[in-house]
Amino acid sequence: MSSSKIAVVTDSTAYIPAEALGDLNIPIIPLWIIWGDERFRDGVDIDPPTYYRRLRASKAFPTTSQPSAGEFVEFFRRVATESDTDTIVGAYISSGISGTVASAEMAKAQLPELNITIIDSLFTSMGQGFIILAAARVAAAGGSLEEVIAAAEETRDRMNVLFAVDTLEYLHRGGRIGGAKRLLGTALNMKPLLHLYDGRIDALAQVRTKRKAVAQMLEVAEERLGGRRMAEVSILDVDNPKEGEIVAKQVRERFGISTVYHAMVSPVIGTHAGPGTVGIAFYASD
Repeated sequence: MSSSKIAVVTDSTAYIPAEALGDLNIPIIPLWIIWGDERFRDGVDIDPPTYYRRLRASKAFPTTSQPSAGEFVEFFRRVATESDTDTIVGAYISSGISGTVASAEMAKAQLPELNITIIDSLFTSMGQGFIILAAARVAAAGGSLEEVIAAAEETRDRMNVLFAVDTLEYLHRGGRIGGAKRLLGTALNMKPLLHLYDGRIDALAQVRTKRKAVAQMLEVAEERLGGRRMAEVSILDVDNPKEGEIVAKQVRERFGISTVYHAMVSPVIGTHAGPGTVGIAFYASD
């Protein structure tokens, strides 16, 4: 195997849209959705529209699970063979909301012949996606292992993920509610604005309408930019493409950025955020 190549990998919750991926090859290991006696590989066995239609209609609530260490061992070996390299860098869904990083670490310990770097993204969806894209772009340009890792970590340090949900029910039922738990029991017609902070879901605000929640989300984004420009941005939506496009238009106009990606949220993450969620992942330029 060649040690000059670096394979950059991630998991299915990143859900990077094709227009952002471009010509980059980023192998993906899927997480799992368990629905009664059925098991689905995220992004493989069931498409998001079909999944969300079922989620809205079903009284039975699905659960989600990380890949096992054994699945990671098979994945890493396959990536090494297909990429002709012994050097692999992976950034995965935040360890604060998933056991995926732990599974990857266990697999790494079983593969001493490979040079595997595991990065806790502290995010998911396109927050995680932009981190892995930064690493993959440097690797594709021939960067060193240290440069690839630095690109991921520097992007992670500037990353923001904000999102407005229709209800906290899904986060509560799925056990991923984190610091937003303090909003439970508030008026039912309130719309929570949440963010990923230090790898976990936390509350930012509670407003009376979804429109106001989105408006406040963009105000928070502007505050966090602190006068800098957005380097990259993606709208996120859980079975809510129309509202996602409205928010994308607002982002273009407000922040003067022409390229605004629009990413569907993977079924694994949508299970917990709930249909109707809309959000934004972005980071500031240097």
